[in-house]
Amino acid sequence: MNQSAYYRNKVIWITGASSGIGENLAIQLARHGARLILSARNQEKLSALKASLTKPEDHFVLPLDLSEVVHVDALVEQIIHRYGRIDILINNGGVSQRASAYETEMDVNRQIMEVNFFGNIGLAKAVLPIFRAQKSGQYLVVSSIAGKFGFHLRSIYSASKAALVGYYESLAMEEAPNGIKVTLAFPGKINTPISVSALTASGQAHGSMDRNQASGMPVEQCVSQMLSALASGKKEVLIGGKELIAVQLKRFLPRLFWKIIPKQSAT
Repeated sequence: MNQSAYYRNKVIWITGASSGIGENLAIQLARHGARLILSARNQEKLSALKASLTKPEDHFVLPLDLSEVVHVDALVEQIIHRYGRIDILINNGGVSQRASAYETEMDVNRQIMEVNFFGNIGLAKAVLPIFRAQKSGQYLVVSSIAGKFGFHLRSIYSASKAALVGYYESLAMEEAPNGIKVTLAFPGKINTPISVSALTASGQAHGSMDRNQASGMPVEQCVSQMLSALASGKKEVLIGGKELIAVQLKRFLPRLFWKIIPKQSAT
């Protein structure tokens, strides 16, 4: 699949665009000739990103806090007013966790679920009428390998990412007759700053880069695989290194999984 041919002139809304996977999605998609809506909380970073992209005049900064999506219909109207359509929604924004289930306060559990799940599907629902009217549209949903199995210090994060899988698999079945497709991406250890902003038990930022993240797959390689899967219409894609073996272990050799995985480092 020629990715540049596929993405050229497509209108693509990216959440979590200010850093990590989202930022690199913007960089690669702009090179492919897409027209981008860049969303995250930090407007300054988004504006700097837009200015650095290929053809910055084609792109649009639209600040968004996923914990507060009550005005999302107005944001969709802004996009339609500017571009006339939305071809792809990349639901990438989210927050991770670095605390045990025992220690994590309920307010933090709710906060992570609000951002990672309810904020995510709130955008999906707001865009869905547009996709239906167009009789076409794609969702790229960035889950996580933690959406395939639970892990130390990731209880509510894992739950939020697993919840996305159930929601979007259902949506994909229901909306296939309307020309709408869903690709679920499951990144493993990727070299991004997600661990720095991960929430601790009390809701404070973890503030440091995990060894597992620092030694992970380069973000450019991860994003290239995501975009290839999306252009090919794949229903899901696992991205990472040897950590992906755990997914197969859990499925085919669960007793071995439960011997090995709990001994792995959480950070």
